[in-house]
Amino acid sequence: MKEYIKIFTIFFKIGLFTFGGGYAMLPMFRKELIEKEGYISEDELMDFYSLGQCTPGIIAVNVATFTGYKIKATLGAVVATLGIVFPSLIVILGIAGFVEKFFECESFLHIANGIRIGVVMLLLNEVIVIFRKNVKNFFQVLMFVMAVFFVGFGGGSSVWAVLVAGCIGGIKFVRGRR
Repeated sequence: MKEYIKIFTIFFKIGLFTFGGGYAMLPMFRKELIEKEGYISEDELMDFYSLGQCTPGIIAVNVATFTGYKIKATLGAVVATLGIVFPSLIVILGIAGFVEKFFECESFLHIANGIRIGVVMLLLNEVIVIFRKNVKNFFQVLMFVMAVFFVGFGGGSSVWAVLVAGCIGGIKFVRGRR
């Protein structure tokens, strides 16, 4: 029982103290799950993020579910998922009646703009960290550059970029085995 409370608490803290969605949560996932607890490896976290991106739903919830399952099977997945969702539920229920008032308040809008800048910084930092840890050879650099141009400059869909990159990686793997 203690382990489930610990899992819930870790994910509750991640859900409570991070803003900006799944990618902005990545530094906290890394710190809590890899560095502090050793529950998962860096590669597993990247795999969970990749799967979380490709499966329906919110990335952070998907990552919490996959991680919880890795730690303590089905019940671990349920506990981790509840832990990461619960803070948002509390906050949303707390401010639901005041949403219109928040957007009329000039100081709130300035605070929100400041938070957005902070989230952009977190995301940019994570792109650099993910790039350094996962793009290790010329082929991967080439795939990255093609995806950036396809999505960033060509207006292509990130879904197609992920699917095509996965297929190319699979083809490269099959060819390499021959």
